[in-house]
Amino acid sequence: MNNKGTDLFPELPLEAWETTKETLHRYIQIIGKIRLALMPRKNHWWYITLYVNSRGLTTNAISYDAFTFEIQFDFIHHELQIHTSKGEMRTFNLEDGLSVAGFYKQLQDALVDLSIEVEIKAVPYDLSDTVPFDQCTEYHSYDKEYVHRFWQVLIQVDQVFKEFSGRSYSKTCPVHLYWHHMDLAVTRFSGKKGPEMTAGSIADRDAYSHEVISFGFWAGDKEVRSPAFYSYTFPSPEGIDREPLQPEAAQWIDSNGSPMALLMYNDIRKADDPKEVLLQFLESAYQAGAKRAGWDIENNKVPDIGMK
Repeated sequence: MNNKGTDLFPELPLEAWETTKETLHRYIQIIGKIRLALMPRKNHWWYITLYVNSRGLTTNAISYDAFTFEIQFDFIHHELQIHTSKGEMRTFNLEDGLSVAGFYKQLQDALVDLSIEVEIKAVPYDLSDTVPFDQCTEYHSYDKEYVHRFWQVLIQVDQVFKEFSGRSYSKTCPVHLYWHHMDLAVTRFSGKKGPEMTAGSIADRDAYSHEVISFGFWAGDKEVRSPAFYSYTFPSPEGIDREPLQPEAAQWIDSNGSPMALLMYNDIRKADDPKEVLLQFLESAYQAGAKRAGWDIENNKVPDIGMK
């Protein structure tokens, strides 16, 4: 089969690159924690995320004293790059055999060389172990082909999410990659406060301080063994899982006691127009959540006025 879907969305079987994914995830968490440590606070943790760009993933500019710096994963040349507004640059190779500990040391050495000092909580967040980054030698796999494929998928999803996010006047976050689960996400807000969370973590209390409908993509994990798109509404309204989803392959599943809309990545790869199918999924999940939660759907809809 050779169609638009397979051209734009390459095969990404989790089993083929899972050890690389686990290694890359820890690399990304290290960089994300640097952004967390140095960026000024912004609502709903929007200040900690990474962004898809034309070479890989980037922190965007981070302020440090009288200058800024940016850390970039270059998935074309497979390098970790640090650029400063002073015109300085440091790089090192991303390659098979580079352990998390080795990545952490080379990064710290490069930052010190650039006169950047930053302290992070140097342990994985919500992963399968808590081995400190500077001691983690178990994860050292870097399959360039699959890292490149993953990034290629992120490029396409990033563009679709951006198109979808522009269809609503409601408060909407940037399309960004959250490093705790390594998922690319975009979220709409109703403007209403959510229920008070007294038992949740500080991360959950800030993320869900207001009503949200969130959409995302991730490459699979120990529970869902294939790449997938998702959407959930918080707080989850009664009967949302009785609302229709598009395409037919999409389904409602249980996620920690609440319905979550799920569309498997491989289902859009089969489509002649995978981006349109993905947009249909996002819109149907939004309509389901917004309808059941009583959002002002019509007043939040951005009209198509044909401007180019």
